[in-house]
Amino acid sequence: MMISLIILTSCEKRKDTGLPTDGDGNAYDTVVIGTQVWLKENLKTTKYNNGWAIPLVTDNAEWTTYPIGAYCWYNNDPTYKDEYGALYNWHAARVELLCPVGWHTATEEEWITMINYLGGESNAGGKLKETGFTHWQSPNEGATNETGFTARAGGMRYFGDGSFRNIRSISNWWTSTPSNNERSAHRVDISYIVDWASTGSYRKNTGYSVRCIKDN
Repeated sequence: MMISLIILTSCEKRKDTGLPTDGDGNAYDTVVIGTQVWLKENLKTTKYNNGWAIPLVTDNAEWTTYPIGAYCWYNNDPTYKDEYGALYNWHAARVELLCPVGWHTATEEEWITMINYLGGESNAGGKLKETGFTHWQSPNEGATNETGFTARAGGMRYFGDGSFRNIRSISNWWTSTPSNNERSAHRVDISYIVDWASTGSYRKNTGYSVRCIKDN
């Protein structure tokens, strides 16, 4: 029997709302998909949940080789924060303290569980994407957002030269799962041109979004 979809919302974002709150004090609405509870937006914290600052790396060359956790805003412009969240390298995404207390960066297995619940890779993307063309290029193929996940195309920061790419065309999220290649880790992608949700791996110094999932 499929579990009904529940969307939890809040009118305010304050620490006393009872919602998950990150190291900066940002509170997040949540959404239930199957047996999993996810944040309803991309993570945007600049601190780990113990208060330690995550390094902000704006220099392109420094980004490509940065050896520990780091974040940036798309185009190094903090006005992207509220709409798309931050971009993190995998060294940050893998840290247990990145998400709000009681939450963690979703593993590849947890993403696949959700994708399979939604009918598989060829069906899941559209069910996760925000509708319309504010945060997605046309045609935003198959977008229904029937899950309430509200995926937005926050783009990425390329590991090779530190350049920013794909805003409003692709959503990329890190998983916390490393790949067999020590330079890479697993990620999930959704595109404006198809309604797929695909998995794969990419270099750890790439800047991707992060979605957190509630601990079991």
